[in-house]
Amino acid sequence: MTDEFDQLGNLAPAPRASDAARARALAAAMQAFDETEKNAARGKGSPWWRRQSSVLNRIWSTRMVTQHRYLAGSALATMLIIPTAALLTFELTRGNPPTSGQVALPQVLDAPKPTVERVPVPPVAKPAEPPQQEAERKADAVQSAEPSRQSDFSAADVAHLLNRQDASGGAAKRSAAPAQSVAPMSPPPVMAERTVPLAAAPRYAPTEREILPPLEESRDRFANADTNPVKSVATDPVSTFSVDVDTASYAFVRRSLLEGHLPDPDSVRVEEMINYFPYDWPRPQTVDEPFRTTVTVTPNPWNSGTRLMHVAIKGFETAPAAQPAANLVFLIDVSGSMNAPDRLPLLKSAFRLLVGKLKPEDKVSIVTYAGNAGTVLEPTSARERDKILAAIDNLRPGGSTAGAEGIDAAYRLARQAFIQGGVNRVMLATDGDFNVGVSSDEELKRIIEQRRKDGIFLSVLGFGKGNLNDSLMQTLAQNGNGTAAYIDTLAEAQKALVDEAGSTLFPIAKDVKIQVEFNPQQVGEYRLVGYETRALKREDFNNDRVDAGDIGSGHAVTAIYEVTPKGSASALNDPLHYGPAAASAPIPVSDEMAFVKIRYKQPDGDTSKLITAPVTEMNAVRDFSAAPQDVRFATAVAAFGQKLRGTDALDAYPYRLILDMARNARGGDAFGYRSGFLDLVRLAETLDRR
Repeated sequence: MTDEFDQLGNLAPAPRASDAARARALAAAMQAFDETEKNAARGKGSPWWRRQSSVLNRIWSTRMVTQHRYLAGSALATMLIIPTAALLTFELTRGNPPTSGQVALPQVLDAPKPTVERVPVPPVAKPAEPPQQEAERKADAVQSAEPSRQSDFSAADVAHLLNRQDASGGAAKRSAAPAQSVAPMSPPPVMAERTVPLAAAPRYAPTEREILPPLEESRDRFANADTNPVKSVATDPVSTFSVDVDTASYAFVRRSLLEGHLPDPDSVRVEEMINYFPYDWPRPQTVDEPFRTTVTVTPNPWNSGTRLMHVAIKGFETAPAAQPAANLVFLIDVSGSMNAPDRLPLLKSAFRLLVGKLKPEDKVSIVTYAGNAGTVLEPTSARERDKILAAIDNLRPGGSTAGAEGIDAAYRLARQAFIQGGVNRVMLATDGDFNVGVSSDEELKRIIEQRRKDGIFLSVLGFGKGNLNDSLMQTLAQNGNGTAAYIDTLAEAQKALVDEAGSTLFPIAKDVKIQVEFNPQQVGEYRLVGYETRALKREDFNNDRVDAGDIGSGHAVTAIYEVTPKGSASALNDPLHYGPAAASAPIPVSDEMAFVKIRYKQPDGDTSKLITAPVTEMNAVRDFSAAPQDVRFATAVAAFGQKLRGTDALDAYPYRLILDMARNARGGDAFGYRSGFLDLVRLAETLDRR
């Protein structure tokens, strides 16, 4: 049986098209090509040869569907159009596609490749054909198809064959409706390429100039203590605290301000800022009287409803020739955290200054600690200064911080070279970053407490910023019967280790405590300015087992109370509704405002001694400007410290008045410390935007 498609293939060949028909077909094809090129969307992302093929495919598909009734004639015409169109396309596009200029881009590091997503683009509509041209095209097509009508198969037969299922049983069927009712098929969508944005921008390699140093996050640690509250004399008339002669807080505050930012409020200890400066308080006359107490009462510059009571202590100053021999152990932190210009290099320069201050009979030992402790210099006479300085110069940083091991080694050397009747002291220089071995404050505190019973005291010198463990330094110094200083410059090392070496190294009294009892007939309320970390219980004052601060040769200690007179409108606490019962006998009216008591021990003693002093109106001045110069300057420093700390009482008090108060009380200022304070007040006023 002959297949119907075979019969279709045996049809007589189509007659040759006329020259006019070929010309019109070629013109129509060229016009369609030009119109398509003009209206097609540009830059779809496909190669140029793919875009040209798609255009021709759309032209071919449209003409085939529209002229399917004249299949044979159209096929012959298309055989002429395709080679001609291809030739023209080749001539138009045979040149290399233009390339864009190269743009220099920064080098991309590990940039992920962008993904490409294909997006359907709607087909370009073919422009409507003019009626006259359409009529001519149809006439030519009819003329070309006339011979095919004389064959054995008509157009209806061809349509019948096209609607049959294929031999494989495919389900696709074509409609047998008349050709003129068949809608043109939509061309397949053109897939354009679109770059999908990446989830993260590529990382570029910056130039050396663009690389900025990272902002170092501060890990400084300070003891967190709330500001002392206002207390009612009716319920809590007694205030007890340990003296504090440390100066570390002022130096740290100064460094923060000079670096252009306000200090951490927890780093501001007002009493240490006040006691940083030398004061010319009245001095004791003999060593039998280790210190002398001076009390002054003045109006309060920042609150007219209260008064300020200054309690000042001046220690006896031992002449250099009378100072006992010193056995010093330099315990130096050479861990990796000390590898910075303001740490180990500054530390070495500071100790070189101290060595130059020592007497020939003094002794020096050096212990370092990092991953483990090591003895750098056995006890050596200060006469061998070059040997001591060479040992200091050879120190190098490296390793983690085994501070507890270093402390043990230092105390062993101190006992080995112990001077009976002399000064035996370990001088710890560190940034406080103890991270190996015993590292909790309580454990280190117990170690230091045990060693001080042997007559060996401990002083601490802090270095560096950003990793300073000030809280630990304070704990070690307070429990080691020593002092804590912060060395931020070589000038500060000169002050602490040379100019004030006597007060730093040679104690005249230990376990010094102050207790003030206020008279409820004269005072309604009081507040101690500073000393938050030095507060003691009332019963601790008479307990000689309770440790307290020490005072060195020539040391000056100042404490300031803000007191509210009885009946003042500035009182913050209401009187008790259920107050204490009236006494059986009336209490005689006293003009005493308060009663000051001081307990202390001799440096080698275990039993305390008591000093007392009443405070009356004889200690008061009516006008603040009439107060002694040192009192006024100490008041300015107290106001500044409280303002930096954020104390409510100083919120409304401007820096300008603090500056005026300090400037008017600057005095001689031999070393320029007070002038430097004026600079800090001006800086703080500029930086404070609270």
